[in-house]
Amino acid sequence: MNAHAIFGLSPMWLSGIILVIVYIILILEKLNRAVIALFGAMLMIYCGLLNQAQAVEKIDFNTLWLLTGMMMLVNITAKTGVFQYVAIRSAKWVRADPIGIMLMLAGITALFSALLDNVTTVLLVTPITLLITEQLNVRAFPYLFATIFASNIGGTATLIGDPPNIIIGSKNGLSFDAFIYHLTPIAVIILLAVCVMLWLTQRRGLKTTLRARARILRFDEREAITDIRLLKKCAVVFALVLLGFFAGHPLHIEPGTVALSGAALLMMLAYGSQPGEKQSENVHHAFAEVEWVTIFFFMGLFIIVGAVEQSGLLEVMGAKLIAATNGDVPKMAYAVLWVSALLSSVLDNIPFVATMIPLLQSAGHSIPPEAFEPVWWALALGACLGGNGTLIGASANLTVAAFAEKAKQPIGMVQFAKYAFPLMLLTILISHVYLWLRYF
Repeated sequence: MNAHAIFGLSPMWLSGIILVIVYIILILEKLNRAVIALFGAMLMIYCGLLNQAQAVEKIDFNTLWLLTGMMMLVNITAKTGVFQYVAIRSAKWVRADPIGIMLMLAGITALFSALLDNVTTVLLVTPITLLITEQLNVRAFPYLFATIFASNIGGTATLIGDPPNIIIGSKNGLSFDAFIYHLTPIAVIILLAVCVMLWLTQRRGLKTTLRARARILRFDEREAITDIRLLKKCAVVFALVLLGFFAGHPLHIEPGTVALSGAALLMMLAYGSQPGEKQSENVHHAFAEVEWVTIFFFMGLFIIVGAVEQSGLLEVMGAKLIAATNGDVPKMAYAVLWVSALLSSVLDNIPFVATMIPLLQSAGHSIPPEAFEPVWWALALGACLGGNGTLIGASANLTVAAFAEKAKQPIGMVQFAKYAFPLMLLTILISHVYLWLRYF
């Protein structure tokens, strides 16, 4: 007998209760999120809401392959020092001007976040940012604030920039070039708007001495490059992977396949000629550096949401959403944009997006896919940009905060939200206008 029959609850009620409990524990952050997601997933199976075979079917392996492949590519490339090279070179390019460095670092962070992912980007950029601010003898907060905003804006621009985009693209068959066509223009506009706001509010407060600027100019960016041969191999593989992302959609090759192929090719090129023991050590290290906690979090999440979807609960909620908006796509897109932004500023945007996708698919099942597509762009914009609203709004924010605390320049929750939340609302307002002008 199934557990939902024992408890006297319908599958819809039971799956909904488990989903809410998982959300509450995730918000409280008392347990590791991967542990919670896996426990919730197994609970769905034990309660008879899914069997094991159905649970495996609910896992989106394209998303998992894409995340794993990109993590391996980025981790191997990071060993070359190229990211630190670019940061130092950019600081020298603006003659170590404090406001110029802040804007340049914001641009670099956004670019890296679009091509890598925003958490990896801040892991690479934040240490060099703190070093530069220390040498300039200026407050780190404005620079770290700019880094956080730029990482989430850049992550919005592409399929691979932020996990919510990866899930949205994979679940709806949206290609890499579709994300660039629809989201990169607005991401660039928003980045420019944020940079203007940063310049207006910070230009008078960021002052330093000529001696401090001279220290930055004495940095030798060439010393950051630790392995030029590996860097060349990484550049070739990254170019092939990006080409694969563009060419894969018409050839029916998923981005996950492209990313994992790129990771395998790079390991062959980088380590294939090494002696057996050293080769084995490097390959093991490449696999060990994958964020397996994140991978298993996604896996559990897909099963939980799949069980809720199979129970019929999301179909009921989708019908209510249609009734609330009268099936009007513009109204639905605007509602999704603002609700997802506000909720993503205080909730983890990954489980939120994973839950919203089947709900919206149910709501839009009677609407032609092309007509419904703006709703997916609204979800991506709201979920990714909403993460800028508070310090807990995105993983990248917390990563930067951890670095800041270690450097004895802690970022306060209220201090951050005081500046971040109004600026986040401005970016959502710009997104609203963009959706209106471009699609409606």
